[in-house]
Amino acid sequence: MTEISKGFIHSTESFGSVDGPGIRFLIFMQGCHMRCRYCHNPDTWRLHPASPSSSVGCGTAASATDLLDRAERYRSYWGPDGGITVSGGEALLQMDFLIELFEEARRRGINTCLDTAAQPFTRHEPFFSKFQRLMNSTDLVLLDIKHIDAERHRWLTGHSNETILDCARFLSDIGKPVWIRHVLLPGITDDAEQLHRLRQFLDTLHNIKKVEVLPYHTLGVFKWQQLGLDYTLSDVPTPTNEQLKAAEAILC
Repeated sequence: MTEISKGFIHSTESFGSVDGPGIRFLIFMQGCHMRCRYCHNPDTWRLHPASPSSSVGCGTAASATDLLDRAERYRSYWGPDGGITVSGGEALLQMDFLIELFEEARRRGINTCLDTAAQPFTRHEPFFSKFQRLMNSTDLVLLDIKHIDAERHRWLTGHSNETILDCARFLSDIGKPVWIRHVLLPGITDDAEQLHRLRQFLDTLHNIKKVEVLPYHTLGVFKWQQLGLDYTLSDVPTPTNEQLKAAEAILC
């Protein structure tokens, strides 16, 4: 008897309205290599779910069939554009399960959206062939670009951005529809010169359907505190409407 594979899932939401088109069933997966200083889900960093006794990050293991059966209970609300969005953490760290999930979703006629920072992307095998297979059953990619400058990106996330930008180029080469997301942190990611650099990079791509400038917020700080982690951006304010509009004028 074939063993059913399972993914490590942090949580799900049944009625997402901002993570892709239409109304979407959201699946947040465990595991992330990046350590973004403003991460609002640090409880997803560990690949394996935390202990059920923990107050933060009580993830579970679930099969693709279980998740999609659960999602389809809400299908009547999705409308013509909705479906499922898989986020994290970083979903690409569970590539084999993600392929299984999206291919089964495609068989069921469910629209699929991948929300990723693409940090594990590489053109080396076996990852690259698996990523290409995944893209065959992915309708839309929400690609987070944290910072266009490699060293500032490393300070902000713990990793450089070379693989992320290379993923963006590959997605452009294959014509995969992409929404670009950029979190605006005053004094960190809102520098006009750097935003113009990001815009110049985006102008080299041919598959961007939308650019979203997302305001920095501190809603996840309590998780850092519960996990005993040092939150280093306590003095960073949320951006004003004027700052958001200035960034949107450059990027959008």
